[in-house]
Formats: sequence, structure tokens, C-alpha cells
Amino acid sequence: MADNVIENKSFDFAVRIVNLYKHINNEKKEFVLSKQLLRSGTSIGANISEAQRGQSKADFTAKMSISLKEANESLYWIKLLYKTDYLTEAQFTSLEKDITEIIKLLVSICKTSNK
Repeated sequence: MADNVIENKSFDFAVRIVNLYKHINNEKKEFVLSKQLLRSGTSIGANISEAQRGQSKADFTAKMSISLKEANESLYWIKLLYKTDYLTEAQFTSLEKDITEIIKLLVSICKTSNK
């Protein structure tokens, strides 16, 4: 995993999401929206990890496409949590930057793997 950029970035993002989930639960007492973000935010890396060991090119592409969908969903939850005052502007800006970078990488990977 040391030289796989998308695996590293998605894992680091998942760690941030788990820590954010704990914070929102403990400090803000919000359980529903944060759980949605926890699920989608950690699913990105899990599917990328599965794709790396895919049985075929089609399997790889399918798992990466699922990762992209989960990343887009995560961006939605991040925006919603920000607009409903569960995230500070600084938290939002940082998370949005990270997930946007992941989305761009996944779009590129999905386009390349469909050729």
C-alpha cells in the first residue's frame, strides 16, 4: 500500500471520517447523518482495496465505480453536515478538499480502466 496513492488517500480519509463520527456523536449528539457519512466514507477505501485484488478487469472497474459512487455520496453528507451546523467551516473546507481529490483520482481511474 506504500506506493498506491488512491489506497493511501482513501484510507487516510476513512480514518478522518471515523474520528469525525466519534466527535459528532460525542459532542454534537447527532447520530443519523454522521452514520451515513461513516458508512459511505469508509466504504470508499474498502472497495478500492477489494479492487486491487479483483478477479478481472471488469471486477476492478466495478469496484472502482462503486468507490466513486461512495465518494460522491460522502461529499453530499459532508455538505449537509456543514449546512446544518454540525461541521465548522474549517472542517468542511478540509474534508471537501480531501474528498474532491479522491473523486478526481477515481474519475481518472474509472475512465482509464474502461478503455
